[in-house]
Amino acid sequence: MERGSGWLLASCGIAGPVQFTAAWVAGSLLQTGHPAGSVQLSGLAAMDARDPGLMMAGFVGLGVCSIAFGAALRRLPAAGSAGPWLVTVAGTATVAAGLFRRDHLLLTGPGFTGESWHNQVHDVVSGVAYAAMVAAPLVLAHSFRADPDWAGLRRPLQVLALASAAALALFASGAVQPWNAVVQRAAVSLPLAAISTSAARLLAAGRRARPGRRARFSWPARLSWPGRVSRASPGVQRAG
Repeated sequence: MERGSGWLLASCGIAGPVQFTAAWVAGSLLQTGHPAGSVQLSGLAAMDARDPGLMMAGFVGLGVCSIAFGAALRRLPAAGSAGPWLVTVAGTATVAAGLFRRDHLLLTGPGFTGESWHNQVHDVVSGVAYAAMVAAPLVLAHSFRADPDWAGLRRPLQVLALASAAALALFASGAVQPWNAVVQRAAVSLPLAAISTSAARLLAAGRRARPGRRARFSWPARLSWPGRVSRASPGVQRAG
């Protein structure tokens, strides 16, 4: 049961980004009268969007899966404590971004007289989510440097996080209008790719650590709850 729950939590690191991407792709295509790349992600869940529930589910699903993946990372000693915490913070803020919606599909338009309280909350939690999503891969890369089994992930995580930060800066500047929404999609997808890469590596570690052929999947000993087993290494069996 312990190992099965670890597999499920790690799988959320892939499931969350996949369903979120599917949600914004579908939501973008459904906005009649607007090109698919012209509406920002938050706008797809706005009060006047078409089928806003689709994007709301995308936000909430990604957030819940990120919280679950943060729990999986906490079982991995090589991840340290700050990286998993940032993944959890990003997930919590993403759930809030889906529940506290923006007022309008577009940022400006005729008759816009000010922002509602839930629009303002959305702006705040979105900023928190962006910051945590970019910081998490960088912090995880720093933690992984001390473990030879995980050090190979350092450079990919760093590259993806820094590319996302650059895209977010370009998005915030508004210098690439009318392609700003496209840049935002890239800026969000890059750290999600970093999370998915980490999750895939975690799942691969679990498969390699299986004790025998009859078991279809066995969670690595080092990923189980502290105090139950010793650090996993080739040839080390589960204690107790």
